[in-house]
Amino acid sequence: MKSHGFPAVARLALADLHASLGSPVSESMNFLNEIAHRFPDAISLAAGRPYEGFFDVDAVYRYVETFRAHLMATLGDETQVNRTLLQYGRTKGIIHELIAEHLRVDEGIAADPESIVVTVGCQEALYLTLRALRRDDRDALLAVVPSYVGVHGAAQLADMPLLPVKDAPEGIDLDDLADVVHDARAAGLRPRALYVIPDFANPSGTSLSSGVRQRLLEAAAALDILVLEDNPYGTFGPEPGAFEAAGPPTLKALDRAGRVVYLGSFAKTGIPGARIGYALAEQPVDSGGEADSDGRGGTLADQLAKIKSMLTVNTSPIAQAVIGGKLLENGYSLRTANVRERKVYQTNLAHLLDGLAARFPAHRTPHVMWNAPTGGFFVLLTVPFTADDQLLEHSAREHRVLWTPVHHFYADARPRNQIRLSFSHLSPQEIDTGLDRLADLIHERTQKVTDVDQARQGSTA
Repeated sequence: MKSHGFPAVARLALADLHASLGSPVSESMNFLNEIAHRFPDAISLAAGRPYEGFFDVDAVYRYVETFRAHLMATLGDETQVNRTLLQYGRTKGIIHELIAEHLRVDEGIAADPESIVVTVGCQEALYLTLRALRRDDRDALLAVVPSYVGVHGAAQLADMPLLPVKDAPEGIDLDDLADVVHDARAAGLRPRALYVIPDFANPSGTSLSSGVRQRLLEAAAALDILVLEDNPYGTFGPEPGAFEAAGPPTLKALDRAGRVVYLGSFAKTGIPGARIGYALAEQPVDSGGEADSDGRGGTLADQLAKIKSMLTVNTSPIAQAVIGGKLLENGYSLRTANVRERKVYQTNLAHLLDGLAARFPAHRTPHVMWNAPTGGFFVLLTVPFTADDQLLEHSAREHRVLWTPVHHFYADARPRNQIRLSFSHLSPQEIDTGLDRLADLIHERTQKVTDVDQARQGSTA
C-alpha cells in the first residue's frame, strides 16, 4: 500500500525481536540516563562515574606519544609503528604485554600475555565469555544478587538464564551457592560460572574477606564451575599502612586451579572514554583432536578472540595506546596512577557516611539504615518505604536529587525499600546538597506513609 507516492514504512513487532529487548533490564540504563537528561539541575547520587576533576586532554596526547615511542623502541621501524597504531589491529589487542605486567605489579598475578584479550570495555569481555560458555539451552550463569545491571543484560543477550545466589553480610552465601547449583543440575541445567565482584561490589559496596575468597575458590572446585571475577573498584580501598597490604588478594591471585576468568577494566582507573577492558582467560581448551599449529591445544582466550573477530573485529589501537601510555608512565601501576583519585573517593565516602549519620540519627524517625563500605563508589540505603522508578522521577522533579532504585540490580520491576547512592563524581559540597534534598524526600515520603497507615487504621476502627 502506498501513501502520497511513498511506500508504507516497514513496522516491526517487538515480539518478533530478541527476547531481551522486552525485559526490564533492557530499559534500566535508558531510563536512568533519560531521568538524568530531563533533570540536569538535579544532584546525581545515582551515576557511578569516575571523578572528572583530574581529566586532562593534553595527557591523552602525551600517553599516545609515550606508547608510540615504546613501539618505536620495540619494533624499530616507523612504518610498522604507524601500521600498529592506525591500521586494523590484532584481535587480541596490542597492549596485552603491558596489561600482563600491570597485573604482576598491582595484583601479584602471573599472566601469560597470550591469555589476555583486550576488549571494548569490560562489558565486551563479559559478553564474549558468556557467549563462549553458552553451548545450548542447558547452560546457565550464576550471580550474587543484587548485582551489576550489565551482567543481567549480557546474560540475556547470550541467551543464558541467570540463576540468583543469595547475598550475605560477608558478600555471598556459599551454602546457597551449592544449593542453587545442585537444584539447577537436578532440573537439567548446566551452571557454567559464577559472576562476582569481590571488591566493593556494585550496588552493595560489599567486599569478600580473604577467608571467604579462599572458601569460594574451594566451592568452585567442588562444584566444578568457573568464577568470573570483575574488579573495577579494587584500587579504591583505604590507603594501606606502612606494613599493610592494599587489601585482600584478588581471586585470580589466589587461584591455583585455573578456576578464575579475570575481567578487567580501565574505565575507573584509566580513562572511561577510552573504553578499554580485557579478559584474562588462560583455561586450556581441549579440542578433542589434534593440537593447534603452534603445538598447543589453545586457551579460552583464543576462543574469545574468535568470537570477537566476528563482533568488534578488534579494539581501537588508538584507544589502547592511550591506556598503554598511562601504564608505561606509571611503571605499569594503576594504584600509583590513581593516588589522587583514591583520596577523593575516600574523602567523599567518609563525607557521605558522616552526612547520613547527621541527617538520620539512630533511633529517630524516619528509620533509615545504611551499610558502611571501606572503598569503592557505592553505599546502600534502606528506607521505610518502597523506592521505585516513579518515586525517582518525583525525586528528580520536586527535590532535584537522583539515586538508583535497587530493583534494577535484581533485573525485575518489583520495588524494594533500598536505594543505591554513588559519591564518586561529586564534590563534598554537592554531596551535602544532595543529602539535604534526599532527606527532604525521605521525610516527605515517610510522613505520607504514616498518614496512609493512620487513615487505614481509622477506617477500620
